Formats: sequence, C-alpha cells, structure tokens
Amino acid sequence: MSETGPPGAGTAGPPVLDAAGPPDGSPAPPPRSSGRFWSARRVPAGIVAVLLLAGSALLLYDVVAVRADRPAMRWRRALARQLAERPLDDVWVLTGAGVAAALGLWLFVLAVTPGLRGLLPMRRPHPDVRAGLRREAAAQVLRDRAMEVSGVRSVRVRLRRRRAAVRALSHFRDLDEVRADLDTVLGAAVGGLGLSRVPALSVRVRRAGRKG
Repeated sequence: MSETGPPGAGTAGPPVLDAAGPPDGSPAPPPRSSGRFWSARRVPAGIVAVLLLAGSALLLYDVVAVRADRPAMRWRRALARQLAERPLDDVWVLTGAGVAAALGLWLFVLAVTPGLRGLLPMRRPHPDVRAGLRREAAAQVLRDRAMEVSGVRSVRVRLRRRRAAVRALSHFRDLDEVRADLDTVLGAAVGGLGLSRVPALSVRVRRAGRKG
C-alpha cells in the first residue's frame, strides 16, 4: 500500500514499504529465527537470596558480638572445632562437600540454560517482535488436524522442539492410506505453526484394538 500526494503536487514523498518488499523490487528478507525464551528463575533466585541474607546477617551479628568482647555463638565455635579436628577424608566432610558441589552445579545449570521448555519460539518477521507458542496449544492444533483425516479414531501427539511424534488409531480404511493422508495434512500443519525450528514429523498408525 503506497501513499499519494494531493493533486498537482510536484514532488513525491519518501517511498513507503508495502507487504511485497522494498520499493526497488528486491525480495523481502526472510524471517529471522528466534532463540528460546529465558525464564526469570524467580523462585530459585529468591531462595538463594534469602539464604544468603540470613546467613550473612547471622555471621555479621556474631562477628560484631565478638568485637564487643562477647563470646562467639556456640554453633560457630563447634563448627570451627569440627573443621579443625576432622580429616579431609571424613564421611561428613565428603558429604558436605558433595552437597555443596551439587547445589553449585544446579545453580550453574539454572544460570546458563534458558528454561521455559513449554514455550516454543516462533519465526521473527520483524526484528523488534518476538512471539512464542505454547507446546500444548501446538500439539492441540496437530491433534485437531489429524482427527479431520478420514479413518482416524483417536490421536496422541507428543511435541518437542525437534520432533513431533504422532500416534494414531484407525478403525477403517487401509493403514497405508491413512498414514499417507496424515503425512500430508500434518506436514502442512507443522509448517503452518510458524515455529522458528520446524520439528521433524514422525507418524505411526495402527488398527484400533491391536497392541503394538
């Protein structure tokens, strides 16, 4: 859609982009892929912050009490004595070190992984726009499309970022025909979701009432 000036205008305004692409006729740039959405991790961050605050406040209070010529807290004296007397290969020392290492590894994994596995990123037609699709909603779309195929009685869909596994039950028609129709319908449906990473489609069809 372009703009036109008033009748009799001698100069044209700046070119206006339309849906077909730039005014020079060059093709529009392809949509950019979008990375995964990052979780805020509010609950783990809040727990760590509260624990660190409580521990720091307790330790600071004990240090101030010692500076004021008062005895240190019993737990700190006992902890210092245990750390001085127990060898490094003691069971409790190794257990505490293992727990601390596991907690640190868990926090590190939370810091470097995006999370939000239930939100699938979509293609970005504009660099300032990001969109996501719930995994359950995308699986429901594929399930509804599969149920429209003649001969399909029930469908189960497991959708991941890289693969969409569809398991269907057929109560009439040849299984090869039903599978071919499902491949066609679901292939178009997966592409129409607009996901940044199009998952590979895996379709299996079996006769209702048979195991396997």
